[in-house]
Amino acid sequence: MWGIIVLLGMFIDWIGIIMIVVPLFTPIAVSLGFDPVWFAMMNIIVLQTSFLTPPFAFSIFMLKGIASQVKTSEIYRGVLPFIAIQLASLIVFSIFPEIILFVPKYLGLIN
Repeated sequence: MWGIIVLLGMFIDWIGIIMIVVPLFTPIAVSLGFDPVWFAMMNIIVLQTSFLTPPFAFSIFMLKGIASQVKTSEIYRGVLPFIAIQLASLIVFSIFPEIILFVPKYLGLIN
């Protein structure tokens, strides 16, 4: 599911992706036993990662508009560590979902 979000994020704006993905993926995730809050937060992280991935990275094009003297290839190289950090955080949050669910559980928002 997250691979589809990454592919969509390369070409579609975030509002469109959410309107397509949430009604399709959330019932599937809940039926598989995933916590809906955790699943939503993971989707948000994947969505942010997809905005940094070429070929049509919204964040990169915004940065190019601000820093027009910088080459696009330099921006692509500069964004790679951030993509790696976000992928590492996805792995950590997949292994330890309690990290994401700590605050909502502490506040009594979820069981």
